[in-house]
Amino acid sequence: MIRRSAQEKQSAIKEKTRRWAKRIKVQPTQIRVQKMTRKWASCSTAGWVSLSTDLADEPEPFQDFVIVHELLHLRVPNHGKLFKSLLAAYLPQARDNSLQRGQTESKSAPAS
Repeated sequence: MIRRSAQEKQSAIKEKTRRWAKRIKVQPTQIRVQKMTRKWASCSTAGWVSLSTDLADEPEPFQDFVIVHELLHLRVPNHGKLFKSLLAAYLPQARDNSLQRGQTESKSAPAS
């Protein structure tokens, strides 16, 4: 297994977020990767998306879930039917809750 530096991990998460943003057709004003002790990510009304540095060590499907969840909040500010429908459209596997790993571990599921 190849070990990546913290900087490489942060860059990879930012790049993945940019790719998803393009696919979802949203434009975050800033993407930050920072230490977060209680959440995997957050999104501000100003369009800032903040992601936990720990996210880079999680499985890719879970990374995608967290990233897509936060980016969708740039379009839909709540967790209503439209939000859930869009999440399911971009990540059909999210319906079975297997990607929502954080609900049973130290950090909670993505919250914005």
